Formats: sequence, C-alpha cells, structure tokens
Amino acid sequence: MLSERELAFIAIHKNSYPSVFRFVRRRVESAEIAEEIAADVFRVIWQKWDDDSQPDLPYLLTVARNLVGNAYRSRDRQQALQEKLRTTAVERFGDDSENVVVQDAMARLREQDRDILQLAYWDGLGCAEIARVLNCSESAAKVRLHRARGAFRKQMPAGVETTTHKMGV
Repeated sequence: MLSERELAFIAIHKNSYPSVFRFVRRRVESAEIAEEIAADVFRVIWQKWDDDSQPDLPYLLTVARNLVGNAYRSRDRQQALQEKLRTTAVERFGDDSENVVVQDAMARLREQDRDILQLAYWDGLGCAEIARVLNCSESAAKVRLHRARGAFRKQMPAGVETTTHKMGV
C-alpha cells in the first residue's frame, strides 16, 4: 500500500510531467535528453520534498532550468575534452594519423557508445566489469558494447582497417 506522500508525488508527476517535458524539450537537442532531464526533475523533487508543502509548476520548471544548465555545461566540458584529445593526437602523431581518425570517429558517437568503448579499450575492462560500472547485467553490457562497436565502425572512413582491428572492432 502506498503512503500519502507517494500518492501525492504520483499525482504531482501525472499532472506536471507533460509541462516539464515540453519545457525541457524546447531547450535541448533531443527527446531522449529531454526525457532524462524531466525524469531527473522528479527525482530531485522526490529527494528534496518535505511533506509540508507540495511543489508547484514554477518550482518544477526552476529545477528543470537548473538541470538543463547542468546538461549544457556537461556537454561543453565533454566537447572541450574531445577537442583537447584530438589536438593532442594531432600534435603527437600528425593530422593524418590513425589516432586522429579514431578521435574524430569517437567524437561523432553518442555519449553512451563512446563511454562503453572507452571502458573497454582505454580502461581495459571486460564485460563483467563494464556491467558493474554501468549497473546492468553482463549480457546487457555485451549487447551495448557490440552496438557501440558497430556505431564506431560506421564512423570510421572507408579503408581504415588497422585501427578497427587494434580496437577489436
């Protein structure tokens, strides 16, 4: 049986989620990111909510605005890191090296694909360890890694075979 707090939260979520999602969706590049941020809004509300008052829509949208800002800052840091890695590869190996090609291909991947490939090849983790890091089953980690490898292969220019073999792709 659900507590009064849980029932009240469910009602808030049901009534406010569409507005929160639309607010976030107008400010981010994809529906997937908007769904994640909207879900995070309600996670934050659940964690900070005291039973004395119910959060209203303006408060929910303020939380959403803050989370969108965090997402943009995170994205900007990730892009700066990718650019720094590419610049370092160019300086060390030259503009036409396989390392630069790999950096460019990695930069074009979705963040989730890039993360799992880095766990596997940069950090040297096996599927069981990746599963623990990602908090998923080992079979799910294997599937994600397989899909990320495929996505990486698609980003690589034609004729660059040695790099993909080195990565085990």
